[in-house]
Amino acid sequence: MTNPYRAPGHGHIDRGTTLSFTFDGRACTGHPGDTLASALLANGIHHVARSIKYGRPRGVLAAGAEEPNALVQIEAPFPEPMLTATTVELYDGLVARGLAGQGRLGGEPDPARYDTMHAHCDVLVVGAGPAGLAAALTAARSGVRVILVDELPLPGGSLLGSRELLDGRPATEWAGEAVAELDACDDVQVLRRTTAFGHYDDGLVLALEKRTDHLGAAAPAHVSRQRIWRIRARQVVYATGAHERPVAFDDNDRPGIMLAGSARTYLNRFGVLPGRRAVVFTTNDSAYPAALELADAGVGIAAVLDAREEVPAHWRTACDERGIGIRAGHVVTGTSGVERVSRAHVAAFGRGRLGERQGVDCDLLLVSGGWNPAVALFSQARGTLRYDAGIGAFVPERALDSVRTAGSAGGTFTLPGCLADGADAARRALAALGRTGPRIALPAPGPLPEGAPGRVLWRVTSPRDGQDGAHQFVDLQRDALVSDVLRATGAGLRSVEHVKRYTTIGTAHDQGRTSGVMTSGIVAEALGADVADLGTMRLRPPAVPVAFAALAGRNRGELFDPARVTALHPWHVEHGALFEDVGQWKRPWYYPQAGETMEEAVLRECRAARTGVAMMDGSTLGKINVQGPDSGELLDRLYTNKMSTLKEGRIRYGVMCGVDGMAIDDGTVIRVAEQEFLLTTTTGNAARILEWMEEWLQTEWPELRVHLTSVTEHWATVPLVGPRSRDVLALVAPGLDVGNDAFPFMSWRDATVAGVPARVCRISFSGELAYEINVPAWHGITVWKALHEAGGPLGITPYGTETMHVLRAEKAYPIIGQDTDGTVTPQDLGMSWVVSKKKPDFVGKRSFSRAENRRADRKQLVGLLPADERTLLPEGAQIIATSSIPEPPVPMLGHVTSSYRSDALKRTFALALVRSGTERIGETLYVPLDGRTVPVTVTDPVLFDKEGARRDG
Repeated sequence: MTNPYRAPGHGHIDRGTTLSFTFDGRACTGHPGDTLASALLANGIHHVARSIKYGRPRGVLAAGAEEPNALVQIEAPFPEPMLTATTVELYDGLVARGLAGQGRLGGEPDPARYDTMHAHCDVLVVGAGPAGLAAALTAARSGVRVILVDELPLPGGSLLGSRELLDGRPATEWAGEAVAELDACDDVQVLRRTTAFGHYDDGLVLALEKRTDHLGAAAPAHVSRQRIWRIRARQVVYATGAHERPVAFDDNDRPGIMLAGSARTYLNRFGVLPGRRAVVFTTNDSAYPAALELADAGVGIAAVLDAREEVPAHWRTACDERGIGIRAGHVVTGTSGVERVSRAHVAAFGRGRLGERQGVDCDLLLVSGGWNPAVALFSQARGTLRYDAGIGAFVPERALDSVRTAGSAGGTFTLPGCLADGADAARRALAALGRTGPRIALPAPGPLPEGAPGRVLWRVTSPRDGQDGAHQFVDLQRDALVSDVLRATGAGLRSVEHVKRYTTIGTAHDQGRTSGVMTSGIVAEALGADVADLGTMRLRPPAVPVAFAALAGRNRGELFDPARVTALHPWHVEHGALFEDVGQWKRPWYYPQAGETMEEAVLRECRAARTGVAMMDGSTLGKINVQGPDSGELLDRLYTNKMSTLKEGRIRYGVMCGVDGMAIDDGTVIRVAEQEFLLTTTTGNAARILEWMEEWLQTEWPELRVHLTSVTEHWATVPLVGPRSRDVLALVAPGLDVGNDAFPFMSWRDATVAGVPARVCRISFSGELAYEINVPAWHGITVWKALHEAGGPLGITPYGTETMHVLRAEKAYPIIGQDTDGTVTPQDLGMSWVVSKKKPDFVGKRSFSRAENRRADRKQLVGLLPADERTLLPEGAQIIATSSIPEPPVPMLGHVTSSYRSDALKRTFALALVRSGTERIGETLYVPLDGRTVPVTVTDPVLFDKEGARRDG
């Protein structure tokens, strides 16, 4: 329960409070201010995870979002996978385990709350490091509205990981005072623990604020866990810093191998010693402060290996004072170790050739191959990049009109340079707003040693014969090797984007922060090309992983996908209905009686509808009111048959097609008055068809004088079905003549039903005598109960959607979206009669003459009768011509679209789309099922009452 690797006198953690956590079943402790990664290192745990492909031990490489290795699964207080240990703030009671590249979602709904905020500002500054703070102070003092976002809980950025001085005191003190001033400004908002992850059009920046993640189980239930900020900014300054770049060498993935700057951060921000004996391998000056500060904290520095031939004298002097040996012109060629690095293999590296190798014992290997400016957000804003050969990285080519970079994000790596660059970027942003930015007094940094150019080095040639790159990792998260890159270029790939897809480099959670530019360099070397010509991988949002729950915010459950219920829903619940989701609607599926299975219940409901009387809730049918002088003309253009000739009081069935001639919906059209129609759509298509009609009306035919109104929820609709339906209706509507002569099929009448004004239609979706009773929704339950009571002596039976499907399938009434798949015309459904030959045009008409749509072997709707009357074919099952399954590829003739057990037919049956189906009636085809084939006979799709004699009772 101790932290053996804590460094006394270092870090910005609360050592007075101890937090308990568990990792991989091991009890550990840490302190407020720790990340899970820093707490693990403080406890001496370096083996954190395993690699996704090879299962190799992996440790902590970095200290922030660029971490490619240390993926963990949080188990308590709520399961959450695929988090980087470097970005998880430690809290009491945290339970976590290491991952091998993939995690496990929680089995229960996330209990946390998420929300969204919208904000507007004149200047948005991203990053609270030295450049970002200088920019924010400059903008704030000019009086404009400023928002400063930073991913860390404390301000300072890179200053937190250093021992830099400003005005002769710790730089972090200046950072704290700067943020205190910003917090005190009325027009400034500082968002801590907030990461900008996407830049979109018109100055829209999305950021994720982690509000209670660091509190764990102690998080207040009324406070959202995370918040998405949608920030509209007139000017944006990206002070996002830079990511240190590793160098590829053999076995460069062992735990204990760490970026030099990250080791410096663990020491100075968290008070953690990443190891006891370190080797430092660098190509530039930035690793020396890490080596010196670690040495001062008690870490033994076994050697500093500098790939450059010349090392600046001040670094030699500083190292000599601490007894640190520097080997100029030397590199690491490989490592040894099992669960952690134990030795670094080093060699002289003159003119690209390796000298004799030597081993240096160590438990920590620090690497620095240079720095890549963090330009993901700038790139998302369509900013262009150029390759800077001096630093071996891509930097912003120039500022945009409303977006600019500052500090390390723009390629400036010195502290005074970052401060000055941040203030200058803010003044330029203010100038673009027509404001004059003040020249603020910037703090003076400590003595700055003269820097020396770094050496651009992507990888060290492997000393293993014939295995160059086979043990050198480029993308640690994807387990992608140098040899994978060379294989890609060897296969002829020349684009970095193509190599990315071939190798999957840069596609993991870290978005190639440590591997992307290195890949460009290795590809350039392999092709003998210039890195500047190749470019680097495209950087797309989100720049960091964002939980879907956070993006959804409060739009979850019924707030995202509302459950719609009809006015009759309470009755269905009271009478034991089971429901199915149809679109957003909860529709009664079937009404099981005591001890009944679904099959038994549906057969009973079907029997009632065919032999007696039954009723269902049809209120969910889409209903669109069409009014205006040109209503008939609009419907003529959208339906395949003519609607303008429909007389008042009559009803006509119609089909709509897309511009490709494929059926997209069907339903009935009622002519209410000279300039008014009411059309119905399938339940799931109501919104789509209204949108479809509006699109044509508003964009193609704006001259038509028509108004469309959705009235789906205005009406409760009750289909009353069966040979005794006329008797029941006569009891509740005594003033309505329900005889065939007075009330013929496909007509409607206004009447009073159960004392309620109603519109009654003679329509049948079952083939039986049937009426659809439409009343205002608030009277629906009254009419439903009256019908149920009146039909009680006749054995009236409520039925659900499953029974409706069986009844309509027996009559081959298709359901658009089930018996069609977007490639089916009305003719394929056997409904050529619904396509007018008189109208000059309608949507989709010309497509019917396409050669493709006139092929004789098109799929057509047919019926299928399994040879075994008990076999129920699965919907979606494929159909073949042979009794045995041939070798792949198997030629498929079609597929089953609907399949049911029929009470009327006393057997199972199916509908199917089959090539040349009409010509195959009478043939035997086969359906592969569970390793065998089921013979089926192709029939006419209408399997019950083909003459239609039952519809009039």
